[in-house]
Amino acid sequence: MQAGQGISQAPAAAPVLVARGLTKVYRTGEVEVVALRDVDLDVGAGEFIVLLGASGSGKSTLLNILGGLDVPTSGTLVFREHRLSDAGEAALTAYRREHVGFVFQFYNLIPSLTVRENVALVTDIAEHPMDIDEAVAMVGLAPRRDHFPAQLSGGEQQRVAIARAVVKRPDLLLCDEPTGALDVHTGRLVLEVIERVNREIGTTTIVITHNAAIAGMADRVLHLGDGRLVGSERNARKISPAELQW
Repeated sequence: MQAGQGISQAPAAAPVLVARGLTKVYRTGEVEVVALRDVDLDVGAGEFIVLLGASGSGKSTLLNILGGLDVPTSGTLVFREHRLSDAGEAALTAYRREHVGFVFQFYNLIPSLTVRENVALVTDIAEHPMDIDEAVAMVGLAPRRDHFPAQLSGGEQQRVAIARAVVKRPDLLLCDEPTGALDVHTGRLVLEVIERVNREIGTTTIVITHNAAIAGMADRVLHLGDGRLVGSERNARKISPAELQW
């Protein structure tokens, strides 16, 4: 597919997020950096998207805007008929709290809390949270629920972070380089958990990465370059994380 032609390829399901003309410009004094340039994107309910791009291509900026952590300089973003692109901070906070789960490259766990306690933190702000132990079991950590982060491997800590993100039953799971700090074997285990959440709960999932091998597990793969969506394809057959090679 040529850049600029049909890049916003429609999702298979009705869209939960619709972005049109998203542009983000950062200004420091007289210096302007354009991080996103006129991005159009529809994200379907239950869809699993992998967003590929080199460092500096705008991946994290786009994810932050889709998740309500940032707002575009221009363009529109709509979540289920709610316009987010010009929403106030209170509305964006409510959107993040009620609808979005985040998983980052670094786990951001509280060292003095156990696995179960780290996950339980989020349930206080969720309207209809999962059972805490169910979320811990979903990521395969039931036997380690009473361990502290320092007693866990990097992959186990990342799985705690995923449990914390999904325990509030978010509509969107946004993952920023979730395997970036992990070896191949551990990275596959983490991706298996993310895939399971998408498949069993139906959570719309976007994973951004520079690792092209991960693209095989997606419904749709988007390519970002120099702040623009420059390519899009749908996988005819999704492969399991166990089949990934990198």
